[in-house]
Amino acid sequence: MSKLTEFRNQKNYFFVSDVQSPLTPEQKAEFEGLKYFPENSELLFELEIDEFPNKETIYMQTSTGDIQNYERFGKIKFQVDEKYTELTLFASHHGFFLPFVDSLANKETYGAGRYLDPQLLPNGKLLVDFNYAYNPYCAYNDHFSCPLPPAENRLRVAIKAGEKNYK
Repeated sequence: MSKLTEFRNQKNYFFVSDVQSPLTPEQKAEFEGLKYFPENSELLFELEIDEFPNKETIYMQTSTGDIQNYERFGKIKFQVDEKYTELTLFASHHGFFLPFVDSLANKETYGAGRYLDPQLLPNGKLLVDFNYAYNPYCAYNDHFSCPLPPAENRLRVAIKAGEKNYK
């Protein structure tokens, strides 16, 4: 079993059995597992971070109208289906945060976008593995408040990796 398959199985188990799951008891009773794109090695990157010289604080609106603050840390650039694209990387006290909306939103992926928590590697590059892209908790239950990806992180390309739309 691959590391990704094991991760996905553990997430399904968490969703159906843990008290911290975003699913309601009714959803848990009907839960058959999350849906994912097949593992896609072409959407796994080690990227240079083009850091912003002045890391300003931005206020990201959430799905419930609240606001959360993040630091605009830098840009990452990569290629998807032979198209160059870029995303803004954000930082908080939890680490790096990469919210994005791709061209599959409202079709195959959650309309409000997905998230990724990229990791800084010892060589200074950023590990960005879209196979681990996930839906925010508000995709399952509207009692959660989730940051909405800013306009600069709306992609015109399809990210065919990670979690698909719920239901």
